[in-house]
Amino acid sequence: MYPRCSLSIAALALFAAFPAAAADKEFDPIVVTATRIPTRENELMSDVSVINREEIEKAGQSTIEQLLARQPGIQYTANGGPGTTSGVFIRGASPKQSIILIDGQRVGSATSGDAALSRIPLSQIERIEILRGPASSLYGADAIGGVIQIFTRRGEGPTLFNASTGYGTYGTSDTSAGISGGTDTVSYSLQGAYYNTDGFNAINNTKNAYYNSDRDGFHNGSFSGNFSIRPAQGQEIGVNLFSSSGSSKYDSTPKAMDFKNDQDVSSYSAYSRNSLSQIWTSTLRLGRSTDDATNYANKIRSSVFRTDQDQASWQNDIKLPIGTALLAAEYLKQTVSGSTNYTVSERSVKSLLAGWTGSIENNRFQLNLRRDDNSQFGGETTGSATYGYQFTPELRAHISYGTAFRAPTFNELYYPGFGNTDLKPETSKNAEVGLNWERGNHRASLVAYNNQVSDLIKNGPPPAYAPSNISKALLRGTTFTYDGRFSEWAAGVTVDFLDPRNEETGANNGNRLIRRAEQQMSSYVSRTLGHWELRGEWQLVGNRYDDVRNTKVLGAYGLVNLYADYRLQKDWALFARGNNIFNKYYETIGDFATAGANFFVGVRYAPK
Repeated sequence: MYPRCSLSIAALALFAAFPAAAADKEFDPIVVTATRIPTRENELMSDVSVINREEIEKAGQSTIEQLLARQPGIQYTANGGPGTTSGVFIRGASPKQSIILIDGQRVGSATSGDAALSRIPLSQIERIEILRGPASSLYGADAIGGVIQIFTRRGEGPTLFNASTGYGTYGTSDTSAGISGGTDTVSYSLQGAYYNTDGFNAINNTKNAYYNSDRDGFHNGSFSGNFSIRPAQGQEIGVNLFSSSGSSKYDSTPKAMDFKNDQDVSSYSAYSRNSLSQIWTSTLRLGRSTDDATNYANKIRSSVFRTDQDQASWQNDIKLPIGTALLAAEYLKQTVSGSTNYTVSERSVKSLLAGWTGSIENNRFQLNLRRDDNSQFGGETTGSATYGYQFTPELRAHISYGTAFRAPTFNELYYPGFGNTDLKPETSKNAEVGLNWERGNHRASLVAYNNQVSDLIKNGPPPAYAPSNISKALLRGTTFTYDGRFSEWAAGVTVDFLDPRNEETGANNGNRLIRRAEQQMSSYVSRTLGHWELRGEWQLVGNRYDDVRNTKVLGAYGLVNLYADYRLQKDWALFARGNNIFNKYYETIGDFATAGANFFVGVRYAPK
């Protein structure tokens, strides 16, 4: 049923022979996204990854999309270089079928359904939590593939200043600086960053109607701020701020014109977390996120698409004799505006959710149920149930079933001459089994999943291309991961086997879904050698198709990245990275170029 599962089971058994060693906190982080309740990663029954600040700094990638593409179960596409339209596929689900959160706030465009990942710089990120699998019973619409939550930089301990700057290929410069600190009463962090690149030509095919031999550059400025105060034990009030503004050039027609996209992404929220008793913690959060995109042709504004999302949530975590209960209410209002005259320009979603997570001896469980009432199409109820068993202190397994849905976008519903107001939400049913092993600083996991997606929204024939719920898909796969440390050495590998099939009636039945590879592997090896930190990465991605008929092949490719830093003093380091060092040409979308061999060097001041 699940591709290549036997190979992964054999590898998991091999790692079980490793000797025991004491684990560090990096291998046992606290995770929020998987249950909405802070939980140690080794107690979870979900398919989760955590990327911390240290890993972000050492990664051989320049953008968050490239960093995410090295994680288990994730592939990505981009219409060219930095700043262009991009998206990530979690377990084969489209970018519209996954949620992006920044500090607990939903971000993205309600017109296109995509989040502008290119406007979220790595320099602003403290950590990333990735939850793979259906999560609508926790987070509502659009979580068919999973949830990616981004946490901006935080502060604790003595006041510290951090800074980083560097220069590299394609005229790329990246500079950031910040200050952070905290006491038992107050925590704060302010971080600013500016990125600029001359870029490269986004379209490689000279026969493409949009081809233009110019360089498509990108620049982006960003700011984040976090402040919290704890007037008494168990009482905390805080604010989270993120703002990013970037401008990217792109190719279009007529070729003689100069095209660019200015896009601002922001997220602001305030929260109050209060221990009302020894067993009851209440969290109230109010916020707004904005995605504001403007396109220009020869400096003349051609289109504007803006989404404002007002969000409110009240979550209650209640300790029970067995486990912890989650009770929450949420409100979301999405408003679109700009140059397009939508017949409906706003919608609201009122939600109630409940959950129960706990354990009885070696048995673990997680139950979640959610009801979303959408002013456009009515209500959707989703749920999930997970059972886990701890065989030994090092080995645990889980089995789960969950449902999810995606709400139609404003473009799909109301775009003039295109939209279809009769569209229903896409729905999915997912079953999965998983096995996790942990010993000291070594951990491995194996997950197999089967996600049946129904009522897929597909564009119709020309000239109107009106969308309708006529398609189905099967997302089935297996993911194996290992990560470990051996004294001054560290190594990790992720192997994904994915079978993403079109199950619609007609000629395309059984074809592979576009731009998804059936095989993918990411690995790294690193070594600490005195003042040196050395790291090498190898990524392999199988071939993909660029069309639903599976006639246009995007070739397989392999990438090698290198990273090194040299610690000059306790807090100062020189660093260098080389991406795609063998200058492999590849495409994630037909005709759109990707970066060749590129290098970046810089200096970092980061007190610990």
